[in-house]
Amino acid sequence: MKNLFKTWKQDAPAGLVVFLVAVPLCLGIALASEAPVFSGLIAGIIGGIVVGSISGSSIGVSGPAAGLAAIVAAAIHDLGSFELFLAAVVFAGILQVILGLIRAGFISFYFPNVVIKGMLAAIGLLIIFKQLPHAVGYDADYEGDESFFQADGHNTFSELFYSLNYITIPALIICAVSIGLLILWDTKFIQKTFLKFVPGPLLVVLLGILATIMLQGTSWALIPKHRVDLGISGKPFKELFTFPDFSQLGNYKLYLTAATVAIVASLETLLSVDASDKLDPKKRITSGNRELIAQGVGNTLSGLIGGLPVTQVVVRTSANVNSGGLNKLSTIIHGTLIAVTVLSVPAVFNYIPYASLAAVLIMVGFKLAKPSLFKKVFKEGWLQFIPFMATILGILFTDLLIGISIGLGVSFLVILYYNFKLSHYLSVDENVYKIRLTEHMTFLNKASLIETLLKIPNGVKVIIDESQAKFLAHDIVESIEDFKIRAKDKNIEIEIITPKKLEV
Repeated sequence: MKNLFKTWKQDAPAGLVVFLVAVPLCLGIALASEAPVFSGLIAGIIGGIVVGSISGSSIGVSGPAAGLAAIVAAAIHDLGSFELFLAAVVFAGILQVILGLIRAGFISFYFPNVVIKGMLAAIGLLIIFKQLPHAVGYDADYEGDESFFQADGHNTFSELFYSLNYITIPALIICAVSIGLLILWDTKFIQKTFLKFVPGPLLVVLLGILATIMLQGTSWALIPKHRVDLGISGKPFKELFTFPDFSQLGNYKLYLTAATVAIVASLETLLSVDASDKLDPKKRITSGNRELIAQGVGNTLSGLIGGLPVTQVVVRTSANVNSGGLNKLSTIIHGTLIAVTVLSVPAVFNYIPYASLAAVLIMVGFKLAKPSLFKKVFKEGWLQFIPFMATILGILFTDLLIGISIGLGVSFLVILYYNFKLSHYLSVDENVYKIRLTEHMTFLNKASLIETLLKIPNGVKVIIDESQAKFLAHDIVESIEDFKIRAKDKNIEIEIITPKKLEV
């Protein structure tokens, strides 16, 4: 924390941009969760200020997650009240703190890099596909939706075609001009002038607000459904908060919900932590254990004052990095801005078009899923490209956790194939077949070794070199012993070169 303000010149503008992106996402996820709208904003505030202060991540941004929306909606319905669900969120936070203290965060180190790259690319594509309808003024699906099947009856791709029937010209123009402005702002021409100190996304949002005001009273006016709506205007301050109901501590559903929220939120957080570290220009490594503790504290507090569960979120983190954020000050600023503005000047948000925010997010998505990334992974070989594409397709056609599971499953199959092909080396010199085993021979290598031994012809000499082996699974030892028995009938001479020290 001592270096918190060291990079404030970069973090302050980035925090402002993340704030602008986060507010509609918080609102959309709250609506999708069938929870009070303000609960999403509370989660955004807690995720920014509380989690941001405790977390060890320098650039990660936390808040309500779309991946939990379906779980939250089902839990509220199953428990019978939002207040009872908030009690479950409090217990989920406590469980996350315990997971952090027992060092369960080590799981984050076991996600393959190629799967994380696929996750980032998939989220980039997902952002673009989900924002294109908002770009043309069709705002039926909620902001922050990450699932293939949508609540409005369409899916990610059918929504694109359906939205063409409802194009709103002013929204389309605002988005097109905004994207052009953002592209211009990244050019060397702008970056060499004093204009580089003005964040492009902020300029785009201000342009959208100005256009909304100027178009009022005309046939091109943007109606409320095309603009951000906090849904809190006119409500007394004390009515914005909801408090948990702890009257049913004997209800097992309460603890089942808490465990579900804790596990899913922790997995999403750890995945996002790994992804965030890949995005970090300084390549800093975040402690998964500390992150679980930070998220646990955040969820406990969020539940106590009426907020949704929080996780670290890649979309907001990507916006932070792309806006130049270098330290956790940016995420704290974003949370502070949500708290200050929604409670003091909520009416300002009513003038922000979704089309302006769509432009900002489309550019964020493009930077995550650049064509150069696909080319780079493809050049690394099929063993990298296949799980990379499996992760992308899995996320696009299901959701984040299922897609990641598909990517991990395909990666495991690739490992099996790799072990199958590279478990040993065969060389042939006239009638002498030499089989050199690698250092670690597990049961996964059994199939390829047996396949090689079955191809050895009659009447030759076979040298099985185990000198480099440090571990031989019993499956491997038994396969060699079985071969010795078969070799007698095939007139095969066998020589075994054993290691000095071997673990079996």
